[in-house]
Amino acid sequence: MRIGICDDCKIFLEQAKSAVFSRYGNLPDFFAETFEDGDALIKAHSSNPFDIILLDVVMPLLNGIEAAKEIRQNDKGVKIVFLTSSAEFAVDSYSVKASNYLMKPIVPEKLFECIDEIFEEIQKSSRSITIKSKSNFFRIELEKIEYIEAQNKHVLFSLSDGSTFLADEPFYAFENKLLLRDGFFKCGRSYIVNIHKCISFNQKEVTMSSGYRIPISRGYNKDFEEAYFSVFFEKAGEN
Repeated sequence: MRIGICDDCKIFLEQAKSAVFSRYGNLPDFFAETFEDGDALIKAHSSNPFDIILLDVVMPLLNGIEAAKEIRQNDKGVKIVFLTSSAEFAVDSYSVKASNYLMKPIVPEKLFECIDEIFEEIQKSSRSITIKSKSNFFRIELEKIEYIEAQNKHVLFSLSDGSTFLADEPFYAFENKLLLRDGFFKCGRSYIVNIHKCISFNQKEVTMSSGYRIPISRGYNKDFEEAYFSVFFEKAGEN
């Protein structure tokens, strides 16, 4: 879980970050970063998106509502929680589909309750992946992915409905996101396939449900066979 905290008050930032770490710091893959202005937050989020943003409303130059609107232009899914000492901006928070609106001074228990609810919501929808294109972020359900292919510094996502998305990210960025527990297997340096979408395979290649044939690199064939049967035996055990 990645949390961005933005407020123009340094003291509040340190208090908020300390509180968040005290509660969630032992979670795997937890990360929190603080920002003193909206522009810095927007820049950081565009390069490596946060799951949750805790955002002060009243800030100089770019206020929280304006920062949230800019973030929403390219990311419809990030959870935004406004933090403010005034309730007058509550209506504006709905325009950017904020998840919550907490009044300052922040009560830690209220903050934790809010984050817990959001975290539970994220976990329920975690069988999806967010990819970054040149201008937007897209959330794709894992079950819709047939395979992904490395293309220079980009990655092509091929979906089961025939559509494709080009991610503006390197191939290795997805190796730890598309895992065998979700049915994915890396066939070589350039492909990760969804085993659930494989209709046949041999020592040299995998045939996907679309009919597309993907080569299995030398040294990967035995591991693929084991992965294939482990996925389907597990699926059979669930029925």
